[in-house]
Amino acid sequence: MRFASALVPGRLVRRYKRFLADVTLDDGREVTAHVANSGAMLGLSTPGARVWLRPKTGGTLAWSWVVVEVAIGGRNELVGVDTGVPNALGLEAVTAGVIPAFAGYDAVRREVRYGVNSRIDLLLETPGRPPAYVEIKNVHMWRRDRRAEFPDARTARGAKHLAELSAMAAAGARAAMLFIVQGPGDDFALARDIDPAYGAAFDAARAAGVEAHCWTSVVTLEGVTLDREIPIVG
Repeated sequence: MRFASALVPGRLVRRYKRFLADVTLDDGREVTAHVANSGAMLGLSTPGARVWLRPKTGGTLAWSWVVVEVAIGGRNELVGVDTGVPNALGLEAVTAGVIPAFAGYDAVRREVRYGVNSRIDLLLETPGRPPAYVEIKNVHMWRRDRRAEFPDARTARGAKHLAELSAMAAAGARAAMLFIVQGPGDDFALARDIDPAYGAAFDAARAAGVEAHCWTSVVTLEGVTLDREIPIVG
């Protein structure tokens, strides 16, 4: 997935009100950027961090924060912060047959209504097979070397999605979680200390037949590419 326009470098001044960030661009301008991320962004929003913005069309802000450079496992890495990217990346990868677990479906639809006032990220369909409901989650937290973790904040909405996926599995459909790391990782674990309720909901969903897959990605200043599947260890 390529970014629609060239990214502009700067330094983070501060992130505030969840969806705003002040940035000093390399040319000296001070701008306010939209942050398409409602999470805590632990380890990603340190003042002075090297960041990259993209010009934004529409809305009240002219910029959107897309990439940050952080240390992961002792190495500086580029990490994506826009939580909308994994959905687009997942759609691209599934449509292209890049993810073996979701290969062999004729049709892929986005944002299909299901459950109780919810929309599934991807609905995969083909004649002769049960439909596959795929929920995509953005991952961008590393607290233990190169272990990627989710969530970085409490998410009642995420627990609700797990319960609804469990209901789909019970009804005979295929249901799966697809965690996409916007950066590197050697393995993946739930941050159960941050949200014990989500951890319990995840365990219940797995017991009910919901699959779970986690893929890393390579983030560059040109775009984001799905990389490899990593083990889920906790």
